[in-house]
Formats: sequence, structure tokens, C-alpha cells
Amino acid sequence: MTDADRRYQEQNIDGEQRRKLDSYRLLNEYARKGQILFTGSSLMEQFPVQELLWANGEDRIIYNRGVSGFTTTDMLHAMEEMVFGLLPSRIFINIGTNDIGSPDYRLENLEVNCRRILEQIRGRLSQTEVFVMAYYPVNETIIAMGMTPEEATGQFVTRNNRNIRLANQMMEQLAGELGCRFIDVNEGLTDDQGRLRKEFTVEGIHLYPNAYRIVLENLRKYL
Repeated sequence: MTDADRRYQEQNIDGEQRRKLDSYRLLNEYARKGQILFTGSSLMEQFPVQELLWANGEDRIIYNRGVSGFTTTDMLHAMEEMVFGLLPSRIFINIGTNDIGSPDYRLENLEVNCRRILEQIRGRLSQTEVFVMAYYPVNETIIAMGMTPEEATGQFVTRNNRNIRLANQMMEQLAGELGCRFIDVNEGLTDDQGRLRKEFTVEGIHLYPNAYRIVLENLRKYL
């Protein structure tokens, strides 16, 4: 970790996230190198890929280094813990949904940061296969338990399906430009209006395991 990354983490990342990064840093010392890595924000951290594979009788090593709440800027200052410390042979990455949900969201800024992340990976892990996973759709009609209608609506001001579609188009083009593979993992997740199906989501954004089972089937051939 560079001094700049250390200062950023101390000043901008909360205590629970820092503890998680500390844990990842230590775990990476014991991890087997050259395995599969899932990394990104909460939508990746909450992906129970290992359990879903075990349930299907499949035994393989997949490390998960997602951090809930992370933006692309946060990840840029935690690449050692979230990527490089594992020296993976394949990386599946889903980062940027918290950027899209930010009040000051701009697609151009998301592109700049995602480009930096992927360029760093291609520069340091030139033989590693990199798979960029599509951002999942949302369902803005759901009001989660404990939320007021106003709070629920506020989640989707910028994190809406129009912005997500545009971000996916950008990511597909960027991935191709940088020698990565873009995977549209969203087949089977949406209703007839293009929203994330209600039975698949906690509050219109995060996914239940039944949704992740479909995502896993959509990306299985790349594992």
C-alpha cells in the first residue's frame, strides 16, 4: 500500500470498511495464488458464489474481496487488498453502482475511474483474464421495511435503469478497448417493464440468493 492510499483510507473510509481491508490484507498472505477473484462493492461482497457452487456439487476456490459501500474512488485506493494481493488468474469485477447512486453522479467520472482500475489491472496482471460484470437493474417501486416512501424514492434519483443502461453501454465499450470481457449477467432478472423482479431484491437494489443463482448461471461458462 502506498502512503497516499494509506492516507486516503484513514481519512475517507469508515472503521468497518478499514477493518475489512485489514482482514483482506492478512487473508491474502494465506490465500492460494492464481485462483478466481470476485471483487467490487456490496453487490459483489454479498454474492454467495461459493455456497451456490457447493450446493451444485462443484468444488473450486473463489475469493471474494468486495467491500460494501465502496465507490470506484475507494477501490482505486485499495487495489492491493482487493486485487493485487491475490495474484488471481481470473477477475470478475462489479464496481460503480454507488457512484451511480451518488447525488453528483456523472457518467464521465465513472468512466475515468473504471478506466484507471482496469488499466492498473492490465498493467500489473497482464496474463489475468478480466471479466467486467454488467450493473444490475433496479426496481424503484419497492419500499423496504423501515423506509418512508420519500427515503425509498430518494435511492433512485440517479441510480435508475436509464442511467444503469448507459453505464453498461460505456462499460462494454471500455472493457473491449482494454482487452477485458464484458458480461451481461442480467438475463432472467427483470420483469416485463425492465425492472429488477420484486422477488429477487431486498429493497430494489440489493439481491437475494435466488437472484444470484441466476447471475451465476449467466456467468458460469466464464468461471
